[in-house]
Amino acid sequence: MFEIVNVKEKIPIAITIAGSDSSGGAGIQADLKTFAALGVHGTTAITCITAQNTYSVTAIECLKPEFVREQIRRVAEDLGIDAGKTGMLYTEEIIKSVADEISRYGFPLVIDPVMTAKSGAPLLKNEAREALKKHLFPLATVVTPNIFEAEELIERKIANIEDVKKAAEEICAMGPKAVLVKGGHLNIMDESIDVLYYKGEYKIFRAQRLKVKTTHGTGCSFSAAIAAFLARGENLPSAIKHAKTFITQAIKFGLNIGKGAGPVNPMATLYRETSKYHILRSIDEAKRILESSPFIADLVPEVGMNIAMALPHAENTSEVAAIPGRLVRVFDRVRSYSCPEFGASSHLARYLLEVLKYDERKRAAINIKFSETILNLLKEMNLKVSFYDRRKEPEEIKHIEGMTIPWGVKQAVTEIGSVPDVIYHKGDIGKEPMIVLLGENPIKLARKVAEIALKCRRYKTDNERH
Repeated sequence: MFEIVNVKEKIPIAITIAGSDSSGGAGIQADLKTFAALGVHGTTAITCITAQNTYSVTAIECLKPEFVREQIRRVAEDLGIDAGKTGMLYTEEIIKSVADEISRYGFPLVIDPVMTAKSGAPLLKNEAREALKKHLFPLATVVTPNIFEAEELIERKIANIEDVKKAAEEICAMGPKAVLVKGGHLNIMDESIDVLYYKGEYKIFRAQRLKVKTTHGTGCSFSAAIAAFLARGENLPSAIKHAKTFITQAIKFGLNIGKGAGPVNPMATLYRETSKYHILRSIDEAKRILESSPFIADLVPEVGMNIAMALPHAENTSEVAAIPGRLVRVFDRVRSYSCPEFGASSHLARYLLEVLKYDERKRAAINIKFSETILNLLKEMNLKVSFYDRRKEPEEIKHIEGMTIPWGVKQAVTEIGSVPDVIYHKGDIGKEPMIVLLGENPIKLARKVAEIALKCRRYKTDNERH
């Protein structure tokens, strides 16, 4: 998790000197979102305006070099600049103007040598490449080419990690203090490996390779994140390390929009932190509903009742919140004196982690006791009900801790061809039968459970009368 800057202190100022992306996924739009997400005030010097979307760039309009210079100057003279980055510069004239102006200030500079859009459109004129190396590289704290850009700079192909290391060293000889060659396009393993050459040494940064299409703006956001951490006072290796974590999250939780490569989501970390607060509040409200509703105690299993909710795209039990110690029966009511916490339930968490693989909307769950009466009521409420038979669990699954529930959920989904609203099993030796209700949020589920409890009591009363 990234520490947010204390606004009572001087907020760091970063500048992005880059082009505008009309689709909002890359360029200054991505940079500003990245700066904001990392607690840095973002400023801009726009070099070009592009007409583009997730799959094409159809038009480029450059601003006059003197106007680009003037933008940098006005920001610097008033706000000061703690760090900066460059993106799309496009022409030799803009490069010379930018280099001349930023040389006056001496702030840490990240150069993302943007040459080509993901669609293949050129974003740097051929005659401008030498100007980039001659005028801007010597001012750079770090240059961050991807594999294709590195190949253009050293004029040969890169096939493996050793080639990446050599390329980083060669580019560093062109003037920058450091070079980070990004290995995302080097498809030789299940990792995304970046190589930093700095002060005569190599440092490797690794992250899991993500099989997603939400990669529009990756280079922009990554370089902006490095600049943001430099603006906050981090040293270069530390800034890159944090930026690598940041961009991995931004890609993983990218936005599946558009017909081409969807944009990364620089706000993902903030959104997930906000979600944590919302989830804890929702579970607490669901708990209050259950504690104050009549007859809920009739639905409590021997092992207790719990309420859980997962973060979007949760991957482990620590990303699922529930009530420590569960809700237990106290006379004719249910009670818990614990506040919701993340990582508090491995049981319901395993249900949700498996369900999320099929339906990302169903992030909440409540367990209740099994009975045929309850099951029939659930069906009468037009809920989709499915089940799994623990007696049919394969031996190789049964003997692996924590694997029964994922196997069972998969069986239940397969049984009806979609994610149900209710999954039940009738138990096995030493295992209590159970019903699990699934939904989009715990408050609605709690109200549903309260409705079920009332229906069950009425059904019981009617039977006793007859």
